[in-house]
Amino acid sequence: MKERLLILTALFLFAGNVCFAQKYDNKAANLKGKKILLFTKNGKGYIHDNIPASIEMFFKLSSTEHFQLDTTTNSSIFASEELQKYHVVVFSNTNNEVFDTPEERDGFVKYIRSGKGFVGIHSACGTEREWDWFKQMLGCTFDFHPPMQEFPVKVVDASHPSTKNQPLVRTVKDELYFMKEINPTVRILMVSDFSSPDYKSSKPMPHTYGKVFPCVWCNDFDGGRQWYTALGHAPSDYSDPDYVDHILGGLKWVVR
Repeated sequence: MKERLLILTALFLFAGNVCFAQKYDNKAANLKGKKILLFTKNGKGYIHDNIPASIEMFFKLSSTEHFQLDTTTNSSIFASEELQKYHVVVFSNTNNEVFDTPEERDGFVKYIRSGKGFVGIHSACGTEREWDWFKQMLGCTFDFHPPMQEFPVKVVDASHPSTKNQPLVRTVKDELYFMKEINPTVRILMVSDFSSPDYKSSKPMPHTYGKVFPCVWCNDFDGGRQWYTALGHAPSDYSDPDYVDHILGGLKWVVR
């Protein structure tokens, strides 16, 4: 009996290590020949003026990385089998309610459960704020941000394709997003630092993580693979080499 328990324990630990390795690998896939859908629809509310710049960035990447890119603001594609031809769906600065029917939501769930990739950029965290599945898939939902100002962002996991070429600490001028309903299974890659005494906010700053807050993470959720960055408010970000490499690393990680 004791020998059997040791064997079962070893098998359990081996299986756990395999799952851990699969979830937290740092593989960067070749994007050549892949099909990517860039979705930029916004519901009622604030719309970022960075969307044209993000579209331009993705078209440039499609040229250099040799992947096929389609862009749309039409959510009906999520209720269509056509969605399955894409390896990755990118929500670039989407916000508020973007799905019009239950069929569209169901189609997106089916897409993720089929093992496909998802990338969320900046205000994508404010998308579908009342849909629990979407919030857990993306990793959180938006709570608030203080006024635009400069703050440091720090890499806490430099082994991921989206962070390995990034400066370990750099100062950005952005909206420091604070989130709620964070999925505890996400792998945090970068954090925003608001420890400066000069940092201004009209609301109390949450100290859940001390004087920092996660701004980039990745995950495997419900069969699919996800990567999200809160950075990217300014249109000029999408022509910054560091930021472009950051996005590219996220794309390459979610593709299997």
